This record gives sequence, C-alpha cells and structure tokens, in this order.
Amino acid sequence: MDIAGEIAEGVETAQPRPAAAADEEFRAGRVVTIAAGHWIHDSYTAFLSPLLIVFKQNLGLTNAAAGLLAVFMQGGAVAQPLIGGLADTINPRFFVILAPAVTGMCMSMLGLSTTYVTLALFLLVVGLSSACLHAVGPALIANSSGKRVGTGMSIWMVGGEAGRFFGPVVLAAALPLLTLRHTPWLMIGGFITSLLLFLALPTNLATRKRTGQERTSLRQVIAGKGSVVAVVVGFTIGQVFMTGALTTYLPLLLSSKGATFTEATMAFAFYEATGVLGAFLGGTLSDRLGRRWMLLAAIVPTFIFMFVFLSTLAYPAIAWARIPALMVLGLATLSISPVILAIVQDGFPENRALANGAYMAMSFLSQSVAVLILGAVGDRFGLSTSFAVSATVPLFGLLLLGRVPGRVHRAGEARS
Repeated sequence: MDIAGEIAEGVETAQPRPAAAADEEFRAGRVVTIAAGHWIHDSYTAFLSPLLIVFKQNLGLTNAAAGLLAVFMQGGAVAQPLIGGLADTINPRFFVILAPAVTGMCMSMLGLSTTYVTLALFLLVVGLSSACLHAVGPALIANSSGKRVGTGMSIWMVGGEAGRFFGPVVLAAALPLLTLRHTPWLMIGGFITSLLLFLALPTNLATRKRTGQERTSLRQVIAGKGSVVAVVVGFTIGQVFMTGALTTYLPLLLSSKGATFTEATMAFAFYEATGVLGAFLGGTLSDRLGRRWMLLAAIVPTFIFMFVFLSTLAYPAIAWARIPALMVLGLATLSISPVILAIVQDGFPENRALANGAYMAMSFLSQSVAVLILGAVGDRFGLSTSFAVSATVPLFGLLLLGRVPGRVHRAGEARS
C-alpha cells in the first residue's frame, strides 16, 4: 500500500465490506488525516490572539476594537449552514483540502497590514475558509467513526487545540527572527498541508450515513428535537463566554499586567497545551461516562480556577500558581466542545453536515457577541472583570444538565 493509502486507511479495499459493517467501522487513518488538517489550519488562526498585542499598540486600538478583529475572523460562520447543507449533497473533499492553504496565506499576510480595514479584509477571507473546514470536518469524522462518535470528535478537537498551542509557539519563535514584514514566509506550511490532504483523502467522502437524499431544510432537520437544540444552545452560550475570554483576551490581559509579548504568548500556549488533553478526554470519556457528567466535570472546575487565576494577577505572592491555574482551565474549558459536537452528531445522524454547520454558525456568532461584550466590559471595568463574568455565565447551563443525553447504546441511540 502506498503512503497516501496508509494515511487515509478508509479507502476502498479489494474486497469491499457490506455497507452496514462499513458504517460501524472506526476509520482511524481517515479521522487522523482530517484532524491533522484541522491542526495546521488552526495553528494559523491562533496567530491572531498574540498579534492583538502588536496591533493594539501600533494602531492605538481599544479592547473592544481589538476584539472586533476576532469577530471579523468569525464572520464566515453565517455561511456554515449553507456550506453544511451543500456538503450533505455533493462531495465535500475540497472544503477540507483548500482551507489550510487559504487560511495560512491570509494569516501570514497580516503582518503586512498597516490599516484596520486591511486587517479586517484578510480576516473576513479567513472566516470563510474556516467556515468551510469547520462546517464539514466534524461531519466527515463522525461519518468515519462508527459508534465511537465521541472519540472521533475528541480527535477532531485535539487537532484544533494542538494548532492553537502550536501556532503561538511558532509565532513567538518566528517573529523576532522574521519581523512582521517577513511573516508571509509562514504560509508555506498551509500550502504543503493542502497538497498532502489532496493526496491522502479518498474521493468518496460523505458527511452522512445515507446518500442520494434530496436536500433538507434546517427547519425539517430540527423538527421534534427541541430538547437537543436547547441543550446545545444553552451549553454553547456558556462555553463561548469562557473560551472568548481566554482565547481572545488572555495575552492582552497579561500584557496589561506587565508581561512581555513572549511571556504573554507562552502563557497562552500553556493554556492551549493542556487544552489538547482536555479536547481528547472530553469526547472520549463522554462515550464511556455519558455527556452530562463530562459537562458537569468541566464547568465547575472552570469557575473555581478562573478565580484562582485572577487572584494570581491581583496578589503577586501567589503568582507561581498562574501557569498551573491556566493549565487546569485549558483542560476543563476545552473539554466541552467535543462533548457538544458529539451531542450534535448523535442527534442528527442523517444530516450531520447541515446540523453541524448550523451549530458552528451559532457557536461562532455567539462567540463574536460574547467577545464584543467582554471587550466593552474590559474597556469600562478592566479585563479582569470580563474574565470573572466569563466564568459565571456557564453556571446557568447547569440548569439544562438533566436534559443532556446520557451514554449511547450500541445501536447508536442515547439513553439517560
């Protein structure tokens, strides 16, 4: 078998298996390949948060204006239901293949931008590219995960969180050597990744279990599934406040407290590093323990350790606890996304890309609103207050805990 075939593992064999057996198979090679593309893609999008320190200084931005740049990068989310619905009816291969190259090119060009408008335009293109990957990728992985959807979602999220750790580390190492003027060299990694995905991914990718169906509207998909929708919306709103604060404003908060660019960027990387483990454990353990227990086990420690982290900023005597607190926050907050993704994929098995696109659009847009709110609160009362607010909002999601599906039967149906 050639290298591309080994990586993609899900490509047809000489003796095809029955369709029902193939649906139950966990195609590890294909899952890992798509997650690897997610890793490189999100390494580039992770450049933005540390660069906000530079842009805020160079352009004299407020916290809200800096946060608005992150909103521009989420702007493509409005197209995700359309992208997901389209991917349910056509071959979605190139949605995944092209994203790392397009995003890598635009994010690497940010260093050449001298105006706010130019930054916004680059980030809008990144938003569309990211929307294509994030609307389709989880559905492709779910359809390649058999009964282990939670594990598949964890591997997908591990790719993203590894990227959000890897990107700031690369940027912190490269920026002193290249300077902003020469950061376009970094786009090479995105083009190489897209080429490898083109060679590795099979041509028969699908986002749902049944093919040949007519396109379905979002209203038809969610009809009769109000409980699942309520759970997804409720926990997503809580999560976006947590992650909006930490993934957008953490470097700015630390910089405002006297940290250098490198110190703030590496602290952000430590947070994301444990997020890799959290992303893996969240979905994987939810397959064994149940979705509701994983959500509870993530939200309560987040609330506690957010205030531990804020205390380390207020009291220098306990500054030694800052990085450990951030690492626990990474483990807890970033374990939530794969659980929510698994709930979406379990709830809508016949229209996975459409449902996932709608979820991702709602998630990204609500995070954009959360980022703007937190930025405005930070300008008015200080970013520490914004972080305190972000830790409190998710507690309201616990009111929906009883409606969260439990573990999944072997047949794929949820049980309490």
